[in-house]
Amino acid sequence: MIPVGYMAKRVSLRPEGLKAERVEDIFSVSGCVSKCFADYLKYCMHNGYWFFDSPEIIRRLAHEHSIDLAGTSLFFYEVHELEFADTTGRWMPFEPEGSFQTHVTPPTRKVLEGYDVVTFHAGTDPECSPLSCNYLAAHVETSRHCLLPSLERAQQLLREGIFKNTEPGPFRVFAVYSTEWPTATVDGAGRR
Repeated sequence: MIPVGYMAKRVSLRPEGLKAERVEDIFSVSGCVSKCFADYLKYCMHNGYWFFDSPEIIRRLAHEHSIDLAGTSLFFYEVHELEFADTTGRWMPFEPEGSFQTHVTPPTRKVLEGYDVVTFHAGTDPECSPLSCNYLAAHVETSRHCLLPSLERAQQLLREGIFKNTEPGPFRVFAVYSTEWPTATVDGAGRR
């Protein structure tokens, strides 16, 4: 698994249309249901994987552009080194976008929440997470956060064609970790 970076998200509860009572909320990588903290791409502060190298970069972007981070959850992601081409049934290598530098600083503490399968038809930022976006979790066993239990399970479902015709691929498998915002101070009193 390759460390690809961080994202601050506003976690949504299970959408009404997703008929999977075990799902409480959505920890998907895509921003379709649980939205990213901002339309961040226009600021070009992301790395070659279209995430952020550190939480500090997210904070700086938010500060510089008056974006409120209150109520966001911080996630850290790793991605499997091969993406699955659903049209051929083959696993293929992919590279980060070379025009953006990538120097991911892993968190000191992280909790593995599960695995998500995400579409990358354009080959840039994450597009859709069919488990939540297409309500595939109504037919596939997931966690309460709408994630799969293992990398192996995600790979098996891809090989079996469960994700075929949900969204245009290729598909990438992500490990989704929850993590804490690092302590940051702006003044000597410890206030942010």
